[in-house]
Amino acid sequence: METVFSLEALRGRIQGWRREGARIALVPTMGNLHAGHISLLERARSLADKTVVSIFVNPIQFGKGEDYARYPSTLEADQQKLAAAGLDLLFAPNLSQLYPGGIEEDTRVTVPGLSTLLCGQYRPGHFSGVATVVSKLLINVQPDVALFGEKDYQQLLVIKRMVQDLLMPTEVLGMPIVREPDGLAMSSRNSYLSAEERARASAIHRALLIAAEKLRQGGHSLIAIETAAMADLASRGFRPEYFSVRRAVDLDPPRTGDQMLQVLTAAWLGGARLIDNIRVELDRPLEQA
Repeated sequence: METVFSLEALRGRIQGWRREGARIALVPTMGNLHAGHISLLERARSLADKTVVSIFVNPIQFGKGEDYARYPSTLEADQQKLAAAGLDLLFAPNLSQLYPGGIEEDTRVTVPGLSTLLCGQYRPGHFSGVATVVSKLLINVQPDVALFGEKDYQQLLVIKRMVQDLLMPTEVLGMPIVREPDGLAMSSRNSYLSAEERARASAIHRALLIAAEKLRQGGHSLIAIETAAMADLASRGFRPEYFSVRRAVDLDPPRTGDQMLQVLTAAWLGGARLIDNIRVELDRPLEQA
């Protein structure tokens, strides 16, 4: 495995691979890698001749008072994991490589509508920060395929929409959530949980499973399902921001006749903001949204 830190070195390696006719896959990350990230790399290796992982903690997707300054940095350990998993190239730029003019006046990429829903309501500017940095990575790596985890489901849809609207020749694939044995979605932010909080954290997944079962059974209003889940999480010590049933395709509110739904939630537990979601495919179309 090779590690490069500059755009010049990255571009040189990509150009060489292109001359050889190689198919290239990209997995963007912020580091502090876990089994979920490695599953993306493993899938990437099955889809392409050459694989690239980026590690960059992107400041412009963090809001004021969020955890940018304390986000875990574990480059050496990450390098060992990636080398063992068979990665070809790690791109680990510093801030000046991706934001040479600084982050205050830098051009922003914004996906309208979708970026203002759900997490976008609580983290204004977040998805613009994500779209901006991902566009920089896609422009410089020029991958045939880029892989993202479905835990950040709204992020995945934002990136797919951006790539579609900007006519980027990259296929964007979402990969299944990798979970701990008790159901908690793997996340770098899980390290913020105390031992006691970690023991309670899987309740967020159970709330999604209960909501999914109610949707499949029918006879429950969406508002009632969402309200009950919010109350349940609050009773277990969470500070829920939202718990919402949406259309899987675009995160709009469900409509009569829909069958493919996504249940999504974000909730604080101690100092960790946890997000999770689950897909629900109904046996018959939704009768009343």
